[in-house]
Amino acid sequence: MKTKILKKGLFLLILPLFAFVMAHKFYVSVTNIGYSEKEDALQITCRIFIDDLESVLEERYDFKGHLATDKESETANTFIERYLKTKFAVQIDDEDMIYEFLGKKYDNDVVICYLEIPKIDLKNKSSIRIRNEVLTDLFDEQQNIVHFRVDGNKKSFVLTKSDTNGMLNL
Repeated sequence: MKTKILKKGLFLLILPLFAFVMAHKFYVSVTNIGYSEKEDALQITCRIFIDDLESVLEERYDFKGHLATDKESETANTFIERYLKTKFAVQIDDEDMIYEFLGKKYDNDVVICYLEIPKIDLKNKSSIRIRNEVLTDLFDEQQNIVHFRVDGNKKSFVLTKSDTNGMLNL
């Protein structure tokens, strides 16, 4: 009898700890931007949690993509590209750049999106500005980490809903 009460008491003490751990989630994406002299292009990778991306696609476009499953929609890339074009932008010397969505791959619970801005003569440019609002329309706590690696310069930013822009002077 005492053991049963002790087990119930212990369970009631531990239960709130599990609830706190289960309820807490980090909302983060990581974007790497590098310049390839060989390709004369800015190469960009965006790492986003699959479940977060699915949630925002469903919220914004009423699109259930079933990403990273056997039931993945054939139009998933179209919706991902559409979303990124509205939430992620690159300016070079205050000029809006058009990037190509090259595709995506999955790595565990993350989707890696590949973007590229071809034919950039970066040697004659002075600044790159990034606007990254990915998932900030769905999660107030969202943080978008951006790493620049251009011409030997390295700079990183943590962008949030209230501060969505980062800049690198070349």
